[in-house]
Amino acid sequence: MTNFKYPKAEKLKKNTEISLLFEKGKWRTNGNLRIIILKNKSTTPIETTKFAVSVSKKYFKKAVHRNRVKRLLRECYRLHKDLFKETFGDQTLAMLFWVSPEIPEKFQDVEEQFIKLCQAQKKS
Repeated sequence: MTNFKYPKAEKLKKNTEISLLFEKGKWRTNGNLRIIILKNKSTTPIETTKFAVSVSKKYFKKAVHRNRVKRLLRECYRLHKDLFKETFGDQTLAMLFWVSPEIPEKFQDVEEQFIKLCQAQKKS
């Protein structure tokens, strides 16, 4: 049975980890999704996978819209955690961004792009 939880231990919240992610992470883009990834190496010890979501105020002025997109992105990660860990590794820091001014109409649109992002990363 698959674990569909998104516990507190998996949430990327520490400023030190986020700044480390932006300093040393690698950017990947597919469609309207952009992700920054930092895999575990000897110089950056990471115990577990930590994941965060960010949506720009530049694209979505209203907090209601930003929160909706964030909820969709977190739900997509939660449901496809196995695919994510298989693609990016078990000890990874990652932050997912939505880079389009259009609000996704359906969850399936976001889910499809998330899966494509993971599959594109697998191939490269």
